[in-house]
Amino acid sequence: MARTYGGVAPEQRRADRRQRLLVAGLELFTSTGFRHTKITEVCARAGVSTRNFYEEFTSKEDVLRTLHDQINSLALAHVTAELDKVADADALTRISTLLDVFIATVTVDPRMPRLNYVEAVGVSPELEAQHQVWVDRWANFIAAEASRAAEHGVAPVRDYRLTAIALVGAGTGLLREWQAHDPPLPVEEIGAEFRAMMLSAIMRPEKILDIEGNRGASARVEESSREGDPGGHRPT
Repeated sequence: MARTYGGVAPEQRRADRRQRLLVAGLELFTSTGFRHTKITEVCARAGVSTRNFYEEFTSKEDVLRTLHDQINSLALAHVTAELDKVADADALTRISTLLDVFIATVTVDPRMPRLNYVEAVGVSPELEAQHQVWVDRWANFIAAEASRAAEHGVAPVRDYRLTAIALVGAGTGLLREWQAHDPPLPVEEIGAEFRAMMLSAIMRPEKILDIEGNRGASARVEESSREGDPGGHRPT
């Protein structure tokens, strides 16, 4: 049986030590910068020996990968939980909820978008692979909500994969811009811009749908052409 010290079990001490290292990593990576931070500095900030550091992590990058994954996982858990609460709501409400909860989660601490969208970029192939995994997860999440909107008749029926990937990129860009300012830009502005962008991209206003060759309008253009409209527009 493992011995306790000060009434704290070894497993709890190790968990606390690991958490202190993650907090120290978040603080230093987003202030000093990941590339300029030394493992000894992380250990000193956390009050942990380098020997104990290597019992928890294989490298400084391992700390960064863990933080990157935790931030995304936290946001996904919050979004999923809130969408469960509005399971029967209309598509507009669900899409707005998805976006509002995501923005609220990742902006509650300016260090989160700094780490995810600045410090964790271009570090290594392994971290880029993890980044791509999360891009795919978020894109699939958005595409599923867009398809739900299409099923309810408020968006075109089409493949939303590319639109979802573009929206993930747009969100990343907005959050990078948000964290780059001191003090940060108003969160409300970022949320409003992203919401308008997402709803427009998914719901596709009629004027956009009527442009010949637009993917979201192809079925309507072909149908109109078969009805004798040489311009590919709907009969008036």
